[in-house]
Amino acid sequence: MDSEKLCAGQCPVARALARAGDTWSMLILRDAGRGLTRYDQFRANLGIAPNILASRLKSLTAAGLLEKRRYSDRPVRHEYVLSDSGRDFLPVLLALGAWGARHFGEGGVAHHVDAATGARVRPVVVDAGTGAPIGSRPLRLVPPGEEGGARRGWLLD
Repeated sequence: MDSEKLCAGQCPVARALARAGDTWSMLILRDAGRGLTRYDQFRANLGIAPNILASRLKSLTAAGLLEKRRYSDRPVRHEYVLSDSGRDFLPVLLALGAWGARHFGEGGVAHHVDAATGARVRPVVVDAGTGAPIGSRPLRLVPPGEEGGARRGWLLD
């Protein structure tokens, strides 16, 4: 797959997946959202091979989803924290998790709760303009330069 081609294309889904779409990258972002910051923490929690972890941390940093910060000079050590872009990705992960629990949750799965109230979080993706849940109304993907009323694009029912 040609990531550079996807990053330059018109489709925002392809652009996003080219930067954060692989399983390990999403799990690293999930763990960073849970407060893990250090290489050893990610490695222990995920059971990921060192070369794969190093590669994904480098890619996520280059894509602007993580920021690399030095926390020790001797020996030189870095931590990885979510950038603004990475924090903006967390609702995507929660929505993906809700979808996974709904369709593949046999045997029980973990879930998120509001830290203040303890109430279970039920992620729903909505259109900010209308408040309508995404998937409840037909949508069209409109190419750049065309206005929302255009008839070209893909229909999502």
